[in-house]
Amino acid sequence: MKNFYRRGMLVIIFLLFLAFLFILFSTQAKASNLHTTNSFYQQQVSGTVRNGNGDGLLGVTVLVKNQQYGTTTNADGVFELQVQSVDTLVFSSVGYKKVEVAVQGRTVLDIVMLEDMASLGEVEINAGYYNVTERERTGSISRVTSEEIENQPVISPIQALQGRMAGVEVIPNSNLPGGASTIKIRGTNSLREEGNYPLYIIDGVPINSSPIESNSNLGFGGIDPLNTIDPSNIESIEILKDADATAIYGSRGANGVVLITTKKGRHGEMEISTRIYSGFSKVPNRVSLLHTQDYLNIRRRAFENDEVEPTEANAYDLLVWNQNRYTDWQDVFFGQEASITDANVNMTGGDENTQFRLSGSYRNQGTVFLGDYNYKRFSGSAFLSHTTANKKFQLDLSLNYGIDRNDMAGFLELTGDAFYLSPNAPSLFNEDNSINWEEWSAVGLENPLSGFYNKSKTQAKNLNTNLVLSYQLLPGFSFKTNLGFTNYHSNELLKRPKRSFSPASQANIENRSNHLFLERKSFIAEPQLDYHHTIGKANFNMLIGTTFQESRSGLTNLQGTGYASEGLIGNLNAAQNIISPADENTEYRYSAIFSRIGLNWDKRYFLNLTGRRDGSSRFGDGKRLANFGALGAAWIFSEESFIPNSSSFLTFGKLRASYGTTGSDQIGDYGYLDTYSPTLGPGGLFPNQLSNPDYSWEVNKKLEAAIELGFFDNRVNISASWYRNRSSNQLVGFSLPAITGFTSVQANLPATVQNTGFEMVLASNLVSGQNFEWNTNFNFSIPKNELLRYPGLQESTYANKYVVGEPLNIELLYQYTGLDPETGFYSVLDRNDDGSLDYEDRKIALDKSPSFFGGWNHELNFKNFSLQFLWRFVKQEGTLELFKAGFLQNQRAEVIDALNTNTQYQLVSRSTAASRAYNNVLNSNYTITDASFLRLQNLNLSYDVPKNWLRPLGMKSATLFFTGQNLITLTSYKGLDPEIPNGGINFNSLRSITTGLNLKF
Repeated sequence: MKNFYRRGMLVIIFLLFLAFLFILFSTQAKASNLHTTNSFYQQQVSGTVRNGNGDGLLGVTVLVKNQQYGTTTNADGVFELQVQSVDTLVFSSVGYKKVEVAVQGRTVLDIVMLEDMASLGEVEINAGYYNVTERERTGSISRVTSEEIENQPVISPIQALQGRMAGVEVIPNSNLPGGASTIKIRGTNSLREEGNYPLYIIDGVPINSSPIESNSNLGFGGIDPLNTIDPSNIESIEILKDADATAIYGSRGANGVVLITTKKGRHGEMEISTRIYSGFSKVPNRVSLLHTQDYLNIRRRAFENDEVEPTEANAYDLLVWNQNRYTDWQDVFFGQEASITDANVNMTGGDENTQFRLSGSYRNQGTVFLGDYNYKRFSGSAFLSHTTANKKFQLDLSLNYGIDRNDMAGFLELTGDAFYLSPNAPSLFNEDNSINWEEWSAVGLENPLSGFYNKSKTQAKNLNTNLVLSYQLLPGFSFKTNLGFTNYHSNELLKRPKRSFSPASQANIENRSNHLFLERKSFIAEPQLDYHHTIGKANFNMLIGTTFQESRSGLTNLQGTGYASEGLIGNLNAAQNIISPADENTEYRYSAIFSRIGLNWDKRYFLNLTGRRDGSSRFGDGKRLANFGALGAAWIFSEESFIPNSSSFLTFGKLRASYGTTGSDQIGDYGYLDTYSPTLGPGGLFPNQLSNPDYSWEVNKKLEAAIELGFFDNRVNISASWYRNRSSNQLVGFSLPAITGFTSVQANLPATVQNTGFEMVLASNLVSGQNFEWNTNFNFSIPKNELLRYPGLQESTYANKYVVGEPLNIELLYQYTGLDPETGFYSVLDRNDDGSLDYEDRKIALDKSPSFFGGWNHELNFKNFSLQFLWRFVKQEGTLELFKAGFLQNQRAEVIDALNTNTQYQLVSRSTAASRAYNNVLNSNYTITDASFLRLQNLNLSYDVPKNWLRPLGMKSATLFFTGQNLITLTSYKGLDPEIPNGGINFNSLRSITTGLNLKF
C-alpha cells in the first residue's frame, strides 16, 4: 500500500509539473511583452462607492478582476487598494448591480451602484475548488446563508437546512440534544446505510460524516460530528448535487457534497458583536389515550368475552391498583421543558492587507425527559488573512475548535412506557423521591424507571484547521496550496450502579461501567494551479490539482465490573474485572489528481469539463484506481438577439445540462484482506474475515437538465430541473452459507439503484418600497427511488428486504382481509395457503419515503421590523400502531367509539389468539395511514433599535429578536410526530421558543 501511495504521489507531481510548464510557456510571451512596454506598474487607487441617493455604501466588495485579492468599503463607502494600471476593478454588493471599471492609471474612482433587487446572479457561490456566480453556474448548487442559519435555535448546522433546499432531506434521528440527523441529497444511492453519507467539507477540509458511536441513548442514530461547530459562526452552506458540481470531488462526492464556510474577517475598523438568546423546548403534541374508567371498562369486557375470572395475578390493575387513580404518563416521561441558553461574541477588523476574526460561543440545553440531563458546548474560532503589498502572495488561516459534553441516561427507555402503562398504575417515586420498587414488585413487575440512575457522560473535542497559501505567478496565473488537519476525540463513560435496579434483583447485579474512546484524525494537502485568460469574447479558466489525504481512526470499547462502591464506578483501577475489551485502529489513504476546464463565449455559452483520477487504500491491487468526470453546459438564451433588450417580461433565461460519473469507496478498511484475531489462549489465531481482492468501486452516473428564468427585471426567478442518478456495482456484504464459517464477504453485487426527480425553486421580490419589502422563496421536490435491477434477488438474503421496481426504503406487509367472522379477530391473507404466515405472504410494499416535499420561506421588512417565517410540507404515508384493546396496556381514546360499532377494532380479548392476530395486523397494510403535514418550521421576528438611540451608548446596532421553531403542525396523522410516522409513538421534533439580543460595537 505504501508503494502504491508513493508511486501515485510521484505520478501526480510529475503531471502537475508538466501542466505548470505548459501554462508558463504559453503565458510567458504575453507577460514579457507587458513588462518590456512598461504598460503596468503598482499604484494605489482610492475612491467612494455610493448608491443612487448619494449615500456611501458599507461592505461593497472591491476585487481586481481575475485575481484573488481585493477589499471592502467602510461605513462611508470609502476604499483603498494597491493595483496595477492595467487592472479592472469589480464592485459587487447584494441588492446592487455589479460595476466593472478599468483603472487606466487613475488614482481616484467615484462609483455609483444602482439597485438590483434580484441580483442573485452576481452573488458568488462556493463550488468547492472554485467560486462561481449564480448566473454563470452550470451545475446544481443550493445555498443557505448565515441569516437563515443563525435564526434557528439548533445545535447542528445540518438541522438548519430543513425545508430550505430542493432535493435535500434532513431527518432527525433523535429527540435528545446532540443526536445525528440523516441528510439525503437526491435520494438513497447505496444498499448499505453507511454508503449514503454525503461529503462534509469545512473551509476546504473534509471530515468524516458518519455519526459518532455511543453506548448511551444516543446510540441508535449516533452523535452528530458537526455538534461542535457553532451555527452562528457559519457564513453559508452550499449543497452540490449534480455531476457537474460533484465530479471534481470524485468518489467522495457520490452522495452529494456539503460545503460549510465559516465567517471571515473584513477590512475596516475593529467591530465587536455579541448574540445572546434564551428560551425553552417541549414536546408539541400528545396522543389521546383512555382515562382510567374507560380503560378499566375495556379490561373488564375482555375478561367477560374470554369467559375468564379476573385474579390478582392476571388483573392487578382491576383488583390491586387504585381504581380512581389517573396519571398522564406522557407528561411524566417527557412533559418537561428543556431550557436553552446560547451566547457568542466575536471581534473582526483589519486593513487592506490583513484581516482577522475571533469568535467564541457557549450553549447549554436540557431535555424534556424525566431526570436531570444536560448538553453543553464551548466553541471558538479564529481567522487570519494576509496579502503582501504587491498583492501576489496571500495567506488564509482558519481554525475551529469545540468541546461539548453530553450527560444522558444509559439503557433507559424514555418514551415507550408513556403509552403502554395503565393509567391507574402506581407512582414511580415514593414521597421521599426514592424509586417506588415495592408497589411494582408486589405484582411481579419491574418499575419502569429501572436503570434510572444510570448516567452517561460523553465529552468530545474537535479541531478543524485549514491553511491556504496562494501566489500569483503571472497575471491570471496563480499557485495555491490547501493544507488541512482535523482531530476529533470523544470519551464516553456510562455508569450503571446497583441502585438503578430493584432490590429484589440486586443480589445478581454488580456495579458496572462502559467505556468508549474514539479518535478520528485526518490530514489533507491539495496543491493547485489556476489559470484565467480572456481573448476577445472568449473566457478560459483552468484548474489542475492533486489531493493527498490520510485518515486514521481508533475505537476502544470495554467494561469494568465489580466496583466495591458506587463512588468508584469509572475508575478502572478499582474494577475487579475488565471484560469485553475491543480495540480497533484503521488507516485510510486517498490520493487523486483533478482538473477543471471552464470555457465561456461572450458570457452566453458556458462549457465546464471536469476530470478526476482517484486512488483508495480500501481496494486491493489492480482495483485501487478509478476515473471519474463530468460535462456541464449552459446557454443564457436571454442574451440572444431574438429576446428584445427592452423586454420587461422575460429578463433572464438559461438552459443548462450535465452528465458525469462519480464513485464511492464508503466501505470498511482492509476488507480485501484475510484478517485474524488472537485466541483466548496463548499463541493462537483465528480468522474473522475472508479476503476478496476483486471488488471495486461503486459507480454513480448522474444526468440533469434544467431551465432558469427571470421575469419583470428579475423580480421573479424560477428554476426547474430534472435529474436521473443510477448507482451500480453495489458494494455490500455478500451473504455466505454457514458452512463457510462466515456470515458474509465484501463483494460487488449486480444491482442498480435509480433516483429520478423533479425540483423547482421560485424566488420573488413581491414588494419593494421605501419602507416595506416582501421577498419569498418556494422550493418543491418530487423524488422517486427505485431498485432498477438485481439479478438473482430471489435467491439472495435480500429477497425479504427489496423488490425490483420498488424503492429501497420499503416495508413488506401482509394484506389485511378484515375481521374474521368466526373469531372477531383481525385476519391477513395467507397467499400461498400453506397454513403459516411468513415473508412469502408479505407482498405489499409500503414506501416510507415522501412523495414530495418542500418549503415556502417569507421575509418581510417594515421600517425597523423584520419578519421571516418558513412553512415546510411533506406528502407521505406512515403507519399507526393500534394498541391491544383488552390487554394490560393503555389504548387510544377512539377505541371506545370503535368498540361500540365493532367495525374497526377486533373483539376485546386478552387471549393468545387475539395477541397473535394483533401482531399479524401490525405488519399489514391495515396500519397504513396518511402522514402528510404542513409545519411552521421557523419564525423570526426582530426589531432594529434606531441608530440615533445607540450613538450615545457607543453602539453601532442593536437588534431584539424572537424565534420560534416547530410552532404549528397541520396534519391528519394521529401519532405523536408525523415526521417519524412509524407506529405513531415516537417523536424527534421539539417546539422551541427563544428571545434574544444582538449587539454591535
